[in-house]
Amino acid sequence: MPVPANSIPVAKEGYGRVLIVGAAGFIGHLVAAASLRAGMPTYLLVRSASATKAKPTVKALQDQGAIIVQGDINDKECTERTLKELKIETVISAVGGEAVMDQIPLVEAIKAVGTIKRFMPSEFGHDVDRAEPVQPGMNMYIQKRQVRRLIEDSGVPYTYILCNSIASWPYFDNTHPSEVLPPTDKFHIYGDGSVKAYFVAGSDIGKFTIKALYDPRTLNKSVHFRPKSNYFCINELASLWESKIGRVLPRVTVSEDHLLALAAENRIPESIVASFTHDIFIKGCQINFDIEGPDEMEVGDLYPEERFITLDQCFNEFYARLLKGKVGAEGGEKVSKAEDVVITPPVEAADIIPPSHVMEPLPISAMCA
Repeated sequence: MPVPANSIPVAKEGYGRVLIVGAAGFIGHLVAAASLRAGMPTYLLVRSASATKAKPTVKALQDQGAIIVQGDINDKECTERTLKELKIETVISAVGGEAVMDQIPLVEAIKAVGTIKRFMPSEFGHDVDRAEPVQPGMNMYIQKRQVRRLIEDSGVPYTYILCNSIASWPYFDNTHPSEVLPPTDKFHIYGDGSVKAYFVAGSDIGKFTIKALYDPRTLNKSVHFRPKSNYFCINELASLWESKIGRVLPRVTVSEDHLLALAAENRIPESIVASFTHDIFIKGCQINFDIEGPDEMEVGDLYPEERFITLDQCFNEFYARLLKGKVGAEGGEKVSKAEDVVITPPVEAADIIPPSHVMEPLPISAMCA
């Protein structure tokens, strides 16, 4: 349902109106916040007015100037009207994994309108044309590939944002690890802990996504995030966190077979996270290829003047939250100083019992979420 014309904000010079789908979600909120900070007229597509009240993140974005538009990307005709009447120039989709195929009618609506200058589908992770996670994670990548092919075959102008891992401790049993602190009792080390990955702070994901949205160099390109300052293996992450808390924690090996067994249980979303953890820290899906060819770019090469928030900065923030009395990722008691961090005895890998549910998230960190 389009908004009244008199409520449409004036676009900042060089920027047009952007419609964001999935702003209530983790990535969508980060991107929408960055859009607003950049001065872009930002519209958020939500299913109903009640959803705005029910989602604090959406309400917070609205308070910052975002315009709420009622609609459903599954309704192609309604989406077409919205795009036309609001004179939307760019569209960003950040829908969750369960809604990847809902982007099909959205792409069809964008094609039918014919005036959209750029579409960013819900990627925000690995290069799905290269990565080959085990099931059930592979199902999501197959669906994302189908969306990619439709975009390309339809002639819709696009940019794929491939930001790799969020800057946090990579729990294998939590869908949003940046919402919980690094562990305070023991580390789970995947394999031998030597396979490296790239970690990006949430605010940087939002910032560079918006910078790429109107950059002519990124048209019909894949934009990879590979910050050299945030290139770590799990062993190095553990040592970094130990340097913050002033403690050495036990390290428990989570074998490849264990991750594969968790994935094979097909418990959603836990098994999907296990399959992606295996792909990153066992198979090295983020680092086993070179960025080459005319259709790929690295964000650091595009914006060499911009600095990434470092993992060291993020872990400093996590430690500050720990000292403020936040509950640790393993559900430990509140602490008031580093000496109060409880260290549990070492355990064998065979003693690891997979949780029956995703861990309860903590509030999102403003900088490193």
